[in-house]
Formats: sequence, structure tokens, C-alpha cells
Amino acid sequence: TVDYFSKKYRTIVPFFPLTELSLDKANIDGLVQYLENLLEELKIESVIIIGNSLGGHVGIEFALKHIKRVNALVLTGSSGLFEKNRSSAEIPKRGNYEYIQQKTQTTFYNPQLATKELVDEVFEIVNDRAKAVKVLNIAKSAVRNNLSLELNKLKIPVFLIWGENDQITPPRIANEFYRLIPNAQLAWINQCGHSAMMERPNRFNELLDEFLRSLKQKN
Repeated sequence: TVDYFSKKYRTIVPFFPLTELSLDKANIDGLVQYLENLLEELKIESVIIIGNSLGGHVGIEFALKHIKRVNALVLTGSSGLFEKNRSSAEIPKRGNYEYIQQKTQTTFYNPQLATKELVDEVFEIVNDRAKAVKVLNIAKSAVRNNLSLELNKLKIPVFLIWGENDQITPPRIANEFYRLIPNAQLAWINQCGHSAMMERPNRFNELLDEFLRSLKQKN
């Protein structure tokens, strides 16, 4: 996806330092601030934000805070509409590699995409107490930060690209985003789980390319 779009657009991929943040910054607000600082450092005034999962959640919060700087928002498997009665976030059990592997596989429609390298990375994080505490803190912050009452303020083009087989943010979440966001469009990708740009990159790129071209035509 980065290779595809970097030929046509200035494409920047922030890597959120989820396990390097101080504990008081390990939350949604801290990640929004990280994005603010990055754009300020790069002297970027306006953006189109594309966010998957937690990245989508951060993108929504950034857009709500800086609506004049966001030209459009693309969300895929975004958090932000967790059930209000969920009191805590789930974190994989430490020390149980098989459990970590199983949880990682639920990210994808095709479980084989949960490579040993990916599973090992998750396993290393949850077995490092300091890192695990920060990841759990961010996850709990995402659960508490339900955006259902704020989404009507997004008066910008929003494109929802969703895997039909997403087990983490299932289709009903996409439909709820679509219902609550005034200018939303929704496209489904079949045989696809939580991370469409990883599992079905060609189809994801096609859909996103069409959306970006439509924005150019409107301008």
C-alpha cells in the first residue's frame, strides 16, 4: 500500500511508539499529541488520514480536534465504538505462546498470515511487564473513549473500508460508523479480517485509489 501510493502522493507512515511512551502518555490523548508533534516537525498543514484499528481511533480524535487540517479520513477496522458497558480491555495471557498465536490469528480471515515473526513480536511485548502495562493502558483508554456522540461533528469525507470477516471490530461496528458519520461511504472486502491493507492489499488499494481520485475531482 505504501509503495503503491507513494508514487502518487506524499505518503507518511507514523509508527506510534506504543511501548516507549511514558505511562501518563500511554493513552489515546498521548497518541494524538504524538501525531500533532510529528506534523508540526514535518511542517505539514493539512492531511488525509488513513487509520487501521487503534490508528483509526487516533485519526478520528485528531480530526475532531483539528477538523480544518483534515481533508478526509479513511478508516479500516477502526476502534472508537466499543460497547459502553465494557469495563476493561483484554490482553493476551503472558507466557502462553499457543494462546498468543491463536489471538494473533483472529486478526486475519486467513490465519496463516499470522506469521511466526508477528506472533513472536506480540509474545515479546506481552511478556515484558513494562511494555505490557503500557499496551494495556492504551487499550483501556480506547475502550473508555467511546466516540458515538462526537462522530456527527465529522463534516469531512470519510471512507470506511471494512473486512466482511473482521472478528475484532465486526461488521456491525462499520455499520454504526456509517450511520453516525454524516458524509461516510462504506465499502466491504470479502474474505478479509481486521487489517484489510495487509490481507487484501490489492483490493484495498483499488478502493482507496478510487476514493482519493474522487476527492481530486471535487476540488
